[in-house]
Amino acid sequence: MKAIRRLYLPASALIGLSGCALKSSSFPNQPLPADWKHAAGFPVSAPSRDLSRWWSRFEDPVLNRLISTALAESPDVASASARIRESRARRDTTAANLFPTIDAAAGSNSSTSRNRGFSRTEDTSYSLGLDASWEVDLFGKIRSNIEAASAELGATQENYYSVQASLASEIAIAYTTLRSTEARLQIVRDSIDSRKSTYDLADFRRQAGLADDIESNQALTSLEQARASIPSLEQTASQTRNLLAVLAGRPPGALDQMLASGKKSIPNPSRNLAVGIPADTLRQRPDVRVAGFQWLSAAASLRAADAERYPSLQLSGSLGLNALSSSKIFDPDTFSAGVISGITSPIFDADRIRANIEAQSAVQEQALQTYRSVVLTALSEVEDSLIACRRTAERLEKLERATVAARATDLLARQSYEAGQSDFLTVLDSQRTLLSLEETLVSVRADRTIAYIQLYKALGGGWSAQ
Repeated sequence: MKAIRRLYLPASALIGLSGCALKSSSFPNQPLPADWKHAAGFPVSAPSRDLSRWWSRFEDPVLNRLISTALAESPDVASASARIRESRARRDTTAANLFPTIDAAAGSNSSTSRNRGFSRTEDTSYSLGLDASWEVDLFGKIRSNIEAASAELGATQENYYSVQASLASEIAIAYTTLRSTEARLQIVRDSIDSRKSTYDLADFRRQAGLADDIESNQALTSLEQARASIPSLEQTASQTRNLLAVLAGRPPGALDQMLASGKKSIPNPSRNLAVGIPADTLRQRPDVRVAGFQWLSAAASLRAADAERYPSLQLSGSLGLNALSSSKIFDPDTFSAGVISGITSPIFDADRIRANIEAQSAVQEQALQTYRSVVLTALSEVEDSLIACRRTAERLEKLERATVAARATDLLARQSYEAGQSDFLTVLDSQRTLLSLEETLVSVRADRTIAYIQLYKALGGGWSAQ
């Protein structure tokens, strides 16, 4: 009867040491511009401390609640958190290889014999043993594997932050889309009211013989055309509410009451955002840090593969006890101990080690090029967002002036038509122009807000290590 169990000594001290060396300062060097090309009008001092909670700058309580709910309940965030636990456990498993593995065994053996006088004698022997094996890390193979696992853990943690940042921006964009759709709905409804009054006047003039059927039919066509856009806008609004609920980890419709409360205007971005310098962005963006840690992992894996070329030292030892009776189980004379060491070195492996080193070298090169690509993409996204913020603001300013003029024109056209001083085509044209400009104005306001949201994300905001 035997019971065997395997014991692993704690490796937390070594794990802490290996993790401390993996910092963003160890990432590959990448030439960076000194400042942003299109940052004119934006402060270039260090980014604001509340960049991690940039959505609070829009001063919209509903948006704040939406993002807080999503960060706490989103399945994507929970899944990314679980991947961190998995990666940490794998790192701990790798770190345990630096310590001995100990096996314990215990057993007993009984025998019965009879003598000529038919008396029975029982002999019982007991055995205890501890067997230990240990690979001495002479050339750093195990430590390199630990560094690779620690870098993978760092990448997993940064991926968690990247999920947070992406989720916050997705919700903010969807929320902006919802509010702009609701604003367009209100504009169309106001236009329908205006066109209904115009149609009633045209129909009255037809019945009074002051106008023909063409004028009345044109007014009815304009009215029904405006009404036809309502279902499409309502569909977009309903689907966007469902999208927001799903992003927040809730079933469709669960957040409708929340979304119906508060102010229903398009979030207005803050104008005092400090964009910092490109180096700040690379330090802040989690996707850049993910790529950096993946390069560190590949470099450590290459060192581990290279260490396979050198000899390895194996130590094994045993501490045993054999006693014929329980009374002698603690007798020092019954104990035995031994330690065996052996060195193994590759002589012929059909170039397996060389090929593995070449493969790991290619993996490191891929990781380096991926890091460079991610850095360039990050720089481009910031510049593109800065351009979008500037150009949408310019367009918005011009559209606001055009819309004010179109409202005045529409009012004058309707008054002139009611007074019989102009034809109906002038009214139709002014109504169509006003509706088009007002809808475009709402769309550009939404575009400007989305440009700022994308700028916050491009600068690396939207996540917190807390």
